[in-house]
Amino acid sequence: MRQRLVLPLLPLLLAAGVLHPVTAAAVELLRLDALRTEQGVLLNFETRYELPASVEDALQRGIALHFSAEAVLMRSRWYWRDKEIAHATRTWRIAYQPLTLSYKVSQGGLSQTYRSLPEALRAMQRASQWRLGEVPAGDEDRLYVEFSYRLDTDQLPRPLQIGIGSQPEWTLRTQRVVPVADAAPGGRP
Repeated sequence: MRQRLVLPLLPLLLAAGVLHPVTAAAVELLRLDALRTEQGVLLNFETRYELPASVEDALQRGIALHFSAEAVLMRSRWYWRDKEIAHATRTWRIAYQPLTLSYKVSQGGLSQTYRSLPEALRAMQRASQWRLGEVPAGDEDRLYVEFSYRLDTDQLPRPLQIGIGSQPEWTLRTQRVVPVADAAPGGRP
């Protein structure tokens, strides 16, 4: 009975701002290429996204966020499952520093401070000349890379992980598969 009463009113409630449609946040993958060079397979990527309001609010309240890029170099095989050649992961940590009103981005043992959130996000949204691994002899024509970039919610404090389980705005992610191409003699595509 309630459903029959609410369904005709749903467009009006959305237009009035009483109900807010919940949508998953999108990570746009602007560039992704894998190049075979003398140094091995190198990956370049660039993403673009904005933090949803609830994610940005958690960051402003002192919750550090972790973003992870993962690349798996694979060789296709016709007779069996494809074989994993190399696996590489990069993780960035962003935290708000309230005393200096700045954002600190860390990767590995290195960190950099930025004055604004868009500057800090730009530092985490791209990588260039990321070395994935060596190319085995005879596998040059059958290589591809499985790439994923995401907000790593497993690194959040446990109580927050439980609370965000059903909130799609916390699922910032993108995935793509790209073939490995030969680099030009100068090392550029």
